[in-house]
Amino acid sequence: MTLSGIGVSPGVAIGPVFRVDRTEVTEPVAATPDEVFAALRAVADELEHRAETVSLDVARDVLSAQAMIARDPALIDALAARLTEAKTYSDVRPAVDGAFAGFKEALSALGDYFAERVADLDEIAQRTLAVLSGVEQSSLKLHEPSIIVATDLTPSDTAALDLNFAKALVVERGGPTSHTAIVARGLGIPAVVGCAGITELSVGTGILVDGRDGVIEINPTQEIVTARTTREDALRARAAAVQGPGRLLDKTPISLLANSGNAQDAVVAATAGAEGIGLFRTELLFLDREDEPTVAEQVALYSAVFDAMAGRRVVVRTLDAGSDKPVPFINAESEENPALGVRGWRLTRIADAVLNRQLDAIAQAAQNARADVWVMAPMIDTVAEAADFAARARKRGIRAVGVMIETPAAALLADKILAEVDFASLGTNDLTQYVMAADRLDSRLSDLTSSWHPAVLRIIGSAGDSAMTLSRPIGVCGEAAASPHLAAVLVGLGVTSLSMAPSALAEVRGFLAGVDRATCIKAAQAACNAASAEDAQAIARIILGD
Repeated sequence: MTLSGIGVSPGVAIGPVFRVDRTEVTEPVAATPDEVFAALRAVADELEHRAETVSLDVARDVLSAQAMIARDPALIDALAARLTEAKTYSDVRPAVDGAFAGFKEALSALGDYFAERVADLDEIAQRTLAVLSGVEQSSLKLHEPSIIVATDLTPSDTAALDLNFAKALVVERGGPTSHTAIVARGLGIPAVVGCAGITELSVGTGILVDGRDGVIEINPTQEIVTARTTREDALRARAAAVQGPGRLLDKTPISLLANSGNAQDAVVAATAGAEGIGLFRTELLFLDREDEPTVAEQVALYSAVFDAMAGRRVVVRTLDAGSDKPVPFINAESEENPALGVRGWRLTRIADAVLNRQLDAIAQAAQNARADVWVMAPMIDTVAEAADFAARARKRGIRAVGVMIETPAAALLADKILAEVDFASLGTNDLTQYVMAADRLDSRLSDLTSSWHPAVLRIIGSAGDSAMTLSRPIGVCGEAAASPHLAAVLVGLGVTSLSMAPSALAEVRGFLAGVDRATCIKAAQAACNAASAEDAQAIARIILGD
């Protein structure tokens, strides 16, 4: 029997199922306001302790961010208001849940990496209630090599993994940018998310996990084990054998870049062989702050990343945040549908000066940078917006000015938008969500949120055609870039650069080195003509091979 999900960390592992069953607090929890606040502080203290003791950088960052959320004054104020409204404390669960609800909406509105942090908020709320009720939530104490199986895993779960025993992760929920996926890639162990039916397996059941294909083989035969492991060993050997800049078999150059949020990420990217940074997420400096970072603070962060990428390209994305998001100094006004609201470049409507100061900081840092600094704006929809951004950036001396194409409007107007700027980058996470009108965090809609969907590929192809006609570089900085087969299809649609997690670079580089441009175009055309995401992927794999 076989189960399938989304492979998010390549590799093959075999072992017995170790199921993590999380106990949620469902009974009434009686507590005074002081006890509730004390429990929240205890949760923050525990998260900080775990962050200090864990060795994996990405797990430390996630745990530290959770601790900051638990100590956020705005959250504490919201909780106090809810408790005051309740007037009775025989059950404080509604007050706790209500206080966290607004913060969950805020992170959902950010999209991309941040939308997946909603599960982190759920964990903080549940841990607070668990402290108040004395409930033990879950245990990850392994005593033998095992495959971790769960509905979902929290950051503290993954941070506590013993790599002597944890061979792979498989969860029912989550997507490519969930904390489970991020930490698994950082740990270097196979992982599959969005795997329906996995928690129905009995503890101790022997399974094989293929984190590359997202396949789970239940009680696999020796023949299956040998075939999967032999193939994986060969693919890893190929990835290790190909070095240098990204190129196709026919020597067509394809720039292979990495996504980054700080200087530490940039160092990791350089070590992994990235040709530069294709997405520098500057919003990490702005989030969870009560006041705007100064120009000097911004210059320091940007300069550190530029220094780490000396001699290479760095594509800086201006602030991608906005209404109903955790940026209190910009706008705390709620929106009924914040994903379609004031975010990205639309912030000029309410925080024009903030974005102007950010451009000042980027330009100042770029003056003495040894990196090749490019700048792009997110959530551009119209030709006028592109022209406005380009004028502001060029006025400050920024040489390469571009835009994010992450809405259908921008993709369909790419011929006119690209005429105003020097390059574009496709944000496939948001673009897929908007093309399919499906929230990618809603597991009920997972069949609609694949970037393999022909509708998504066709609209990417439209933008790619415009870029080729105008001789403009066009990249991809969404999760789609990290999938070797999909990367080849994107190249066939006109994409000239791919930006991804550093851990994915070797796999993509090795795969692209074995296919020529004509084959990429053939696979892209076939995928666009498919009837579904599944058919598109299957057809492309046949054409492209392993």
